[in-house]
Amino acid sequence: MLFPPYQRLLQLAFPQPADAARYLHPTTTAAYKVFEQADPNDITYRFERVRLGVALALMKLLSDLGDLEEGRAVLDVLHRALKAPSVGAIDATIQKDAATFERLYADLYVNEEGEQLLHLFERTLDADSQPLMDDVIREALRLAPTLDFTHLTEDDDEE
Repeated sequence: MLFPPYQRLLQLAFPQPADAARYLHPTTTAAYKVFEQADPNDITYRFERVRLGVALALMKLLSDLGDLEEGRAVLDVLHRALKAPSVGAIDATIQKDAATFERLYADLYVNEEGEQLLHLFERTLDADSQPLMDDVIREALRLAPTLDFTHLTEDDDEE
């Protein structure tokens, strides 16, 4: 079965069933389809849910890549924001935990792959149209399979 790019990105970012079950509610995985079919009065909220889903996937990849506690904290904020019932509630959730995002960037050492993910994360937050979001999703789909997560399996082998 061929999955749309948005759903493929979520699958790449959340390959472990436990993580997928924790972070990917059915409304998150269906967000892009719902956005495409949204009533004009609801389009802004539906776009925000797509943006949050893409940001969630990118932050999960970054967290796994560098085993970053700060990244996991941002991941949790994004997950809470996805439960918000309106754009205002999404903004309030993000603003309430703005310091979490600031800590992500403070004294953060990342390799080239991490920098690419952070760049895509920033572009996700700046995207204000479907074509811009689609560009981010396509680039993330090209980048994700090239990321080196070997440190995750090396840690498992040592235990």
